[in-house]
Amino acid sequence: MQMIVYLYRWKIKTGRELQFEENWSIVTKAILDQCGSYGSRLHRSAQGEYLGYAQWPDQLTRDKCELDASVQDARVLMRDAIEYSYEDDLLEIRSDYLVHQL
Repeated sequence: MQMIVYLYRWKIKTGRELQFEENWSIVTKAILDQCGSYGSRLHRSAQGEYLGYAQWPDQLTRDKCELDASVQDARVLMRDAIEYSYEDDLLEIRSDYLVHQL
């Protein structure tokens, strides 16, 4: 299966962590349902930064993703919780041994 991966990293405003997490989930589920992504994970580092790992079939699919208006409020609330957003990083998969267990 062809796949690309993007790594996202954010510093969240103090006290807005739950706002960010809840709205990240809404936006990410919409991306999964509406845009053809392969899903994403959200992590919080020991330093308190948030990292998102998103899988896509290809860059064109990601670039043409447009969400409908139903998630606009969640996007605004998610962005409002961000103090600083680092540049997105496109990762090339060289070796893959992840196993998804439910």
